[in-house]
Amino acid sequence: MKKDNILFFGTILLATFGLVMIYSSSYVWAEFKFNNPYKYVISQGIFFIIGIFVMLIVSKINYNFYKEKSNLILLGCFILLVLVLIPGIGVVRNGSRSWFGLGPFGIQPSELSKIGLVIFVSKYLSRNDREKRVTKNFVLPILGMIILFFGLIMLEPDFGTGMIIVMSLIALIFITGTDVSIFVKLGLVGLLGIVGLIIVAPYRLKRITSFLNPWSDPLGSGFQIIQSLYAIGPGGLLGFGFLNSRQKHFYLPEPQTDFIFSIISEEFGFLGIFIVTTLFLLIFYRCIKISLETEDLFAKYLSFGLSFMLIFQTLLNLMVVVGIVPVTGVTLPFISYGGSSLLVSMTMIGIILNIGKK
Repeated sequence: MKKDNILFFGTILLATFGLVMIYSSSYVWAEFKFNNPYKYVISQGIFFIIGIFVMLIVSKINYNFYKEKSNLILLGCFILLVLVLIPGIGVVRNGSRSWFGLGPFGIQPSELSKIGLVIFVSKYLSRNDREKRVTKNFVLPILGMIILFFGLIMLEPDFGTGMIIVMSLIALIFITGTDVSIFVKLGLVGLLGIVGLIIVAPYRLKRITSFLNPWSDPLGSGFQIIQSLYAIGPGGLLGFGFLNSRQKHFYLPEPQTDFIFSIISEEFGFLGIFIVTTLFLLIFYRCIKISLETEDLFAKYLSFGLSFMLIFQTLLNLMVVVGIVPVTGVTLPFISYGGSSLLVSMTMIGIILNIGKK
């Protein structure tokens, strides 16, 4: 049983390119803030090396282990999400109490919850497959669990991660063949919930209005998306060349995180965009192919769920960068600066690789 080399090396190649672009996009800010242009790339490099080992180790662990320990894994994720909300334990960064500080590094329990929830929901779906068309008995219990975790993540607040989790798990439930009418009802309830979240936190309304017309507040809520578009627009076919981005010079805030794709477009143009999107499509194709070919029901749902998490996060980040949806603060998997995101994404690939071996 061999691992999927295309998926494995495609992931390594994309993450390696991410390291290169983190240096290019961050060295100006890093030198200004820390007097060390390599600050961000060194931190990410450490997580990248750890991530490779974790991916290899996880790819050798039988996926049934997660099925056996699903309740314990989910309980651990729940405890971490509660602890991070406690002042003095959780660390506030960019207005969100969503981190555990470990020296110069940080760990986001919401990222770990992605895997924990997919494992638990996959086990639930595989064990209740015959009841999947009975809405009351099938959907509502698992929906309650999803809402509970979404609520904890929103208390941080981390709307982007919460939406990725909800969309991915709803998509996973949908592919089991559940009655479509329940999703129409859930969609209406979700829409009302989003309106409520906007009313509770007015800054979200500012993000929406700036998304519709960022030039209405060019120095405030619309600043980030305008600077992103200024980076993407002039890139042309081949871009300005590696290290030659203009927007990273204190125009685009924190360009190594959510908006790193803008810097890729500016420095490498359409060619860079084509190469990066091709790598993403290749990785997603192999993930979905493994999911479709897997006969074990738990493994199938687990692979689909993890794949949906990566796909939705990638799509959401790219839509934000080009101004299709409001700013959500979601990183680009494998490429953006963020140790937790990289480590969790590579762990997901490791689990899918193990499923592919079977």
